[in-house]
Amino acid sequence: MTVMTETAKRRPGPRIEEVARVAGVSKSTVSRVINDEQYVSAKAREAVHAAIAELGYSPNQAARALAGNRANAIALVVSEPTGRVLSDPFFAGVLRGIHAELAGRHMQLLLMMSQPSDTSDLVMYLSSGHVDGALLVSLHGDDPLVPMLAEIGLPVVSGGRPLGSTSVPFVDSDNFTGALDATRHLVSLGRERIGTVAGPKDMAVGADRLSGFKRGLAEAKIASDLVVHGDFTPESGARAMERLLQKAPDLDAVFVAADIMALGALQVLHAQGKRVPQDVAVVGFDDSVFATTATPPLTTIRQDVEELGRTMTWRLLSELAGEAGLPPSLLLPTSLIKRASA
Repeated sequence: MTVMTETAKRRPGPRIEEVARVAGVSKSTVSRVINDEQYVSAKAREAVHAAIAELGYSPNQAARALAGNRANAIALVVSEPTGRVLSDPFFAGVLRGIHAELAGRHMQLLLMMSQPSDTSDLVMYLSSGHVDGALLVSLHGDDPLVPMLAEIGLPVVSGGRPLGSTSVPFVDSDNFTGALDATRHLVSLGRERIGTVAGPKDMAVGADRLSGFKRGLAEAKIASDLVVHGDFTPESGARAMERLLQKAPDLDAVFVAADIMALGALQVLHAQGKRVPQDVAVVGFDDSVFATTATPPLTTIRQDVEELGRTMTWRLLSELAGEAGLPPSLLLPTSLIKRASA
């Protein structure tokens, strides 16, 4: 489990459970004592104050930590290796959006990278009162993190639709419609042998963009047999492009489900003497910095990842504030950005 913080380290204050355990009283009794409320026996009040002293905090510090049982912090949990998080502009954009939404709220943000092997440690940390809720990004398959957090009752919001049936609220870009628009654009250019470098099979974003691609080809009565999956890295985009060209040397267009994979795909096309867009038209997805720096500049589907981060954070904070009638899911619009590659 990797933990990074955006702000200075916060001295961990005692949680209400710790004070209650040491004092031998209930959590509600601790809250009443801390807030100087009535209906607490002298013996219980004395025990709570003794527990606070034993844990090393003044009553005022404890009151701030315990009032409302809030830590005034949330976690961003990314289910990817640290190297990928730091190199992919998608995650940087999401983080900028989260930071913007938290501005002025006196709320700390913890950035945590998670792998299946350390899920238990991560859940233990999140359940220990360090945070009030969590934002989950880049979930894969039936990630055990989701049901484990649900079991401990921690409020969570997922960035991206969790794969499989789940009651976790989520915010996502409209990946299906974005991929559909990308495919319709390639069809409108008169391309007839169209393939895709699809996203991972174990992520809803990969499934949704692949479904949009297939829908677009079905509308045009074009076969959708040219599908190779990548994992949102340039290397996987290159490998997938090589396989597509082996399967279909007459390929004249490709929808790549992420700009970062399109970088690798373009390198292979150039290496094999394919002109873009004359021989093979290319459309990506994200409208990241990679799209404008690619050769040629990449036609792509724009998703506002900063707005994704902001909306996720708004949804979580609204739940923490007890707002009623919050939507279980939110889809943000996408748009086609035309450049030289298609």
